[in-house]
Amino acid sequence: METSKKWIFFVLPSSITAEGLHIVIPLYVLFLGGNVVDVGIVVGLHYALSAIGAVFWGKIIDKYHIKRSILITCFSAITICSIGLFFTTNLNLVFVISSIAGFFIIGKSPVTQVLVMESVPNNQWSRLFTQISIITSFGSLTAFLAGSIWDSFFDLRPYFLFCAIMSFAATILSIKVGSKSTIERHTVVHSIHGIRHIFNHNRLHFQLIFTKIPHPHDFKPIISIFQRKISHEIGILFLTNFLFYFGSNIFFTAFIPFLKEFRFTNSEVFLVYMVQTIVLLVIFFFVPRLISKITEERATQIAYLPRILGIIIAVSLIPSMIGINSLLTAIVSTSLMVSAFSIFSVSNSIILFKAIPKGFEGRYLGVNSFMVGVGIFSGALTAGYVSNALSYSAAFLIAISILLFSLLMFRIYLKHRLSHRVV
Repeated sequence: METSKKWIFFVLPSSITAEGLHIVIPLYVLFLGGNVVDVGIVVGLHYALSAIGAVFWGKIIDKYHIKRSILITCFSAITICSIGLFFTTNLNLVFVISSIAGFFIIGKSPVTQVLVMESVPNNQWSRLFTQISIITSFGSLTAFLAGSIWDSFFDLRPYFLFCAIMSFAATILSIKVGSKSTIERHTVVHSIHGIRHIFNHNRLHFQLIFTKIPHPHDFKPIISIFQRKISHEIGILFLTNFLFYFGSNIFFTAFIPFLKEFRFTNSEVFLVYMVQTIVLLVIFFFVPRLISKITEERATQIAYLPRILGIIIAVSLIPSMIGINSLLTAIVSTSLMVSAFSIFSVSNSIILFKAIPKGFEGRYLGVNSFMVGVGIFSGALTAGYVSNALSYSAAFLIAISILLFSLLMFRIYLKHRLSHRVV
């Protein structure tokens, strides 16, 4: 077990880079003359490569146990990608470089999981994951604060150099990480406490955890639903999560082009995301208490209300407003969305782990991550093409419909689970 936690210093600059790129790349696509379809493509490819990267880097650390090498490789690649984005003005190159960045950005996640498991006993994982989550939130705040004042002094392109500097700093700080891991990453999935800590840490992000690559046979609980013969109710839960992330990412992919369509400046876009992060940081400490009081089943269902309300507020109010009113409305909308995600992420992870049969933890977490990844990718592409071909209102209406369908699937899951228990 590592006696020092100096490795934790790389978390802040790496988070600044990751969150900064997450916002500036869509803005840059629009800056270069791209439209919402282009944003959908760049976001979809970025997350698709992140999903592939989650599998790849997880397998690398599990097989070779090389923590420092993975971090240095990933952070160096992100530095180069950020510099490349600064110099390119070609949309196709932006697609390629952004995708490559997505592949490497995810690399720190499995390494961080191993570092936490090595650094402290399992009864202290919660505290250390909480510290990392707080540092990640401050990284997001720093990235968005810098972006919110950037427009007053520079155009958008030099922001990539800021990201490159932060990623280079993470590269240097990762030298403090031990070269070899001494623990198997898959051991965390056999503990509900361990997996809850990982999902808590990931509540700001999408949940892609691949400790095992899913085999086609692992999708039987999902396939059996379409055959009208449910082999296990967890398949309904997988579809619930697919629909939730599908509908949610239609909104989030279209949101930045939507704001730019209604004359938001780049600084205002960054400001919206900065306030959103502050809201997440505040609610971070209340979500576990809320779930413990009302149960994870109720919390999951309640989470749909602010999610849907946030979309309705955005599509119905922002187009008719100007100035500070539209900015405040956008802040309220996205704050409702991410608050709901924080609740859903944690409560749903508890339900998921409890539903997984013993001995199938790694396998079914891989299936769930695959379904989430497909939902994210589908949402990004749907947002781009529907918004461009029809309207943002149509895209957001589809997002609401899919989220309602997800809620219906979750209630079917609860009903089926209850009837199964009764039998």
